[in-house]
Amino acid sequence: MADTPSSGSRVPADEVAAVRDNQAASRLEVVTPGGTAYAEYRLSPGVITFTHTLVPESLRGQGMGGRLIAAGLALARARGLKVTPVCPFFRAHMRAHPETQDLLTDAGRALLAK
Repeated sequence: MADTPSSGSRVPADEVAAVRDNQAASRLEVVTPGGTAYAEYRLSPGVITFTHTLVPESLRGQGMGGRLIAAGLALARARGLKVTPVCPFFRAHMRAHPETQDLLTDAGRALLAK
């Protein structure tokens, strides 16, 4: 397709949108001309569970996943929510960044221990 960037193309900085919380779809999103990167979540009382993160091939290597994680953890802090990182990408990030682990639920701590 002519309007779809090749997997090697980069989205220009001025075309990268901010991360938005699409509450109707229960996901955080970065929408660009090259596609939509997102992190799906489930809310329950006092808890946000991150279940799946997807970054299209055309957007990989541009920090989109990291932006989604930072936004998700900031959202949890702002709303006073604990985090259960079911998504392997969120789990790996939280395992590598102890400063985020105060957000973990008991179930989240168990997931990090695996």
